[in-house]
Amino acid sequence: MKPQRLQAIARKEFIHILRDPRSLGMAIAIPMLLLMLYGYALTLDVDNVPLVVWDQSESPASRGFISRFVGSRYFSLRGHVHNYREVERAIDSAHALVALIIPRDFAGRIESGRPTSVQMLVDGSDSNTAALAVSYADTVALTYAQGVALRQIQRDGGHAPRLPLDLRPRVWFNADLESKNYIIPGLIAVIMMVIAAMLTSLTVAREWERGTMEQLISTPIKRQELILGKLVPYFAVGLFDVLLAVLMGEFVFRVPLRGNVAVLFGMAAIFLVGAMSQGILISVATKNQLLANQLAMVTTFVPSLLLSGFVFAIGNMPKALQLVTYVIPARYFIALLKGIYLKGVGLEILAAEAALLTVFSAAMVFLANVTFKKKLV
Repeated sequence: MKPQRLQAIARKEFIHILRDPRSLGMAIAIPMLLLMLYGYALTLDVDNVPLVVWDQSESPASRGFISRFVGSRYFSLRGHVHNYREVERAIDSAHALVALIIPRDFAGRIESGRPTSVQMLVDGSDSNTAALAVSYADTVALTYAQGVALRQIQRDGGHAPRLPLDLRPRVWFNADLESKNYIIPGLIAVIMMVIAAMLTSLTVAREWERGTMEQLISTPIKRQELILGKLVPYFAVGLFDVLLAVLMGEFVFRVPLRGNVAVLFGMAAIFLVGAMSQGILISVATKNQLLANQLAMVTTFVPSLLLSGFVFAIGNMPKALQLVTYVIPARYFIALLKGIYLKGVGLEILAAEAALLTVFSAAMVFLANVTFKKKLV
């Protein structure tokens, strides 16, 4: 491999990129746009659950109970209703997700120390959101019931009992439990996988469609020099995209970056080499820009989004799909990014993921070189 020939191919690709500023602009703008769109739209936090209340008691006790829901950041009072028909209409029209129905004898039972029941109707169309809303409501009701019991004991002259277990949870790495701290690093991996493969999936196919591949084949350039020369310019663009994504995570989304920045960019470089080599492999195999673009999207975006553990936990997938996830490179890069971003750990902990990501990149480079033939047929 001669550096002069490699430099000539890389220079040719750089000139092509600079002569097409729209494509260059899109290569930089699309990752930023996707990160902004998904970063703000995709959230696993369930806050401000819309709530309507049918307070049949209309007493200080019932209003105190309702205030526990209104004062929580998890519920947002959307109004009061006066019968089951209005409750049904509010849930059917998505005006409310939860309806709280307090019976007429609520205050009397509370004051006399008798157990009472409060009904809660939940829209279960979105099972995950409904389950979280029920969990939040159980916590609010339990806290209120404990407060009532303690007041009754004190009113009767007794002493508040000591609880046998005092659970004090402490959350590490994401103390506020904000989903954006979990989502943004994963988004960087998914977006870089898609963009990297799409950037290079057109390179060799474009040469075939424009008829310039015959000229390249007739030169003494070796296939390794051709593949690597086409990879270098897009690798530079990809690293610049990673830089912008990291800066956006830091200053736009305020995601803490606790780990080593050098390790982050080192792993990103290995990941980009593999993803871009996969794009070149697709380009070599298809020899058609439209088909290469579509195949790159199907083989990168869908697996990276669904089978990498970014959205759905791998442990909850069927065993067959769990085995498939081992060949998804985004799985390892997402694990690396989350470890570096949230836990601040390095390669001493993430060595296995880094090694598997390196194996993927080396395999893609090897396959791209083996697949490309300096022949017209």
